[in-house]
Amino acid sequence: MSKRPVFERRITATDDHIDELGHVNNAVWVQWIQDVAVAHWEAVSGPAHKDAFFWVVVRHELDYLRAVFPGETVTGRTWVGEAPKGARFDRHMEFIGEDGKVRVRALTIWAIIDQAAGRPIRVPPEVVAPFLGEV
Repeated sequence: MSKRPVFERRITATDDHIDELGHVNNAVWVQWIQDVAVAHWEAVSGPAHKDAFFWVVVRHELDYLRAVFPGETVTGRTWVGEAPKGARFDRHMEFIGEDGKVRVRALTIWAIIDQAAGRPIRVPPEVVAPFLGEV
């Protein structure tokens, strides 16, 4: 894992998250990735950045390692990658069970959108700094 600051959020699987195989559905994992990423943005970004920008997913890569069943709780952990590449910024994610074992590991790539212009822009250094622990 990175030495970048890590954001965590606990999630408990409910019956609504479960598929016909009896475990958390793959689509639910993608939703949880987005939920944790957005919560991280909300927790770390200042009001001016929240008003000026939003993020969209460019790519998700997930490794499903172990199932999660109804009533189980996982801790979603996320941190950002190295320097952004233009408008794109890597986000790492893992979901860890109460036994300490990783259930899902993911790399997601997000692009920043300028709300006023309605288009991608190069990620501003001042937006990146709090996610890198530089503020």
